[in-house]
Formats: sequence, structure tokens, C-alpha cells
Amino acid sequence: MPVTAKLSKKFYERFGEDVTNELVNWFNAVDATYRADLRELNELNFARFDAKLEQRLAEFDAKWLVRWAELNAKIVASGEALRKELAQSLGELKSDLLKWMFGFWASVVVALAVLALRR
Repeated sequence: MPVTAKLSKKFYERFGEDVTNELVNWFNAVDATYRADLRELNELNFARFDAKLEQRLAEFDAKWLVRWAELNAKIVASGEALRKELAQSLGELKSDLLKWMFGFWASVVVALAVLALRR
């Protein structure tokens, strides 16, 4: 919103309409020039800020992509290690279970044999 410079009535009376209007116009021209320069400077600074922000966001995204990839690799490696350990434990459990089942059925067969021979 531009502000137009105005001078007092005494100023107009002392220096006349022409000189005072010329001075007012000069003040307004200087003000408009400064405003335009300031606007241009602000736009340039904002463009630099925006470019820097974009660059930093791109670096941030790249850093997080690397971190997520590392985390994913760790999770996959942990999953593989867990799967191997679980398979090994399950194999041992099956082996132990087969031993117990054989021992149980062997003792049942022996007990049935003893009972059959006593009759």
C-alpha cells in the first residue's frame, strides 16, 4: 500500500505550488524506487533461502533413505539369524521328542510283554 507524501499548508505557501509538488513527487519517486529495490532484494533472498531449503531437504531425505536401508538390512539379517536358530532348535526338539517317544513306546512294549508272559 503506497504512502503518498504530503506537506503542510505553510510549506505550500512559503515555496509555492510548483516547487512543493515537485518535491512531493520526488519523495514519492524515491519511495517507489526504494520499495521496488526492497521487493527485489526480498525476492532474491527468498529464492536463495528456498534453494537452500530444497537442498537441505534433499540431503535429509537421502540421509534417511540410507538409515532406513541400514535398518532394513539389520532386520532382515536378524530375521535370518532367528530363522536359522529356530530351525536348529526345532530340529533338536524333534530329535529329543523322537528319543522320548521311542523310550515311552519301548517301555510300553516291555510292560505288555511282561504282562503277556505272566498269564
